[in-house]
Amino acid sequence: MTWHVVAKKDFRDAVQSRALWALVSIFVLLSVVSTYAYVEVPEMFGEPGGATFGGLLFFTVGLTGLFVPLAAIVVCYKSLAGERELGSIKLLLSLPTTRGNVFVGKVIGRAAVLTFGLGVGLVVGLGFGSALLGTVDVGALVIFVLATLAFAGVYTTIMVGLSATTGSTTRATTLALGFFVVFELFWDVVPMGILYVVEGFSLPTQIPDWVFLVTQVSPSTAYFSAIVSLFPGFAEAANADPAGGGAGAGADVAPADPFYVTPEVGIVMLGLWLVLSLAVGYLRFDAADV
Repeated sequence: MTWHVVAKKDFRDAVQSRALWALVSIFVLLSVVSTYAYVEVPEMFGEPGGATFGGLLFFTVGLTGLFVPLAAIVVCYKSLAGERELGSIKLLLSLPTTRGNVFVGKVIGRAAVLTFGLGVGLVVGLGFGSALLGTVDVGALVIFVLATLAFAGVYTTIMVGLSATTGSTTRATTLALGFFVVFELFWDVVPMGILYVVEGFSLPTQIPDWVFLVTQVSPSTAYFSAIVSLFPGFAEAANADPAGGGAGAGADVAPADPFYVTPEVGIVMLGLWLVLSLAVGYLRFDAADV
């Protein structure tokens, strides 16, 4: 059995379950409701001059930046740990199938599930928003959807990689939720905490440039920066700043501007997460006693 057979089976199983359709329904509903709120009440979302298509894209980034990690946890945390806990992984590997094919097939299959649900929600939500605004930039819409689906693919790889490191669904759940808490809920605090310690338990008046790089470690922050790099004009109009997020609150930004203090570093960081998750997940799964 090759990786694409494993992926097709994984996706087919998901299509036959209620989980995928619940995922699609939830995101479509969230997307339509939030888009309607953004267009009809722009002042509530920092658009006092009126809603714009570019503003809608960056408003959607906030929604997908939270939805994708949570959906990836739900879809992926049992992908390999569940198979090992049930013992079905032995049957799968006896067909014969290599561990590499199983790992890659799981990543591709779960990514297909997540991107299908996310893609439907994005197209419906942004299409609805464009109809309300009376304007649409098809090129920007396509690039935005593809970039967001790529972000979902990276997060899928991270969650499948974590699932591959253990044969217990309880530990897989702990790892997935722990990753979300550390890198999505509290990561804004980490760079300032490191800076506080490095500076002798006090905060400097100027934020060093390396703090920006540390903030980009969070996958959702890296995704936001990647979108800013893809749409600099929209980002400027929407006042979207990848250095925001509270890291520089209360202090001046250093005047130096090294090469890594650019939104493009978000794309690099997502690529590193992809490679690291694939490597660690595969090596741990390959060495595991199943």
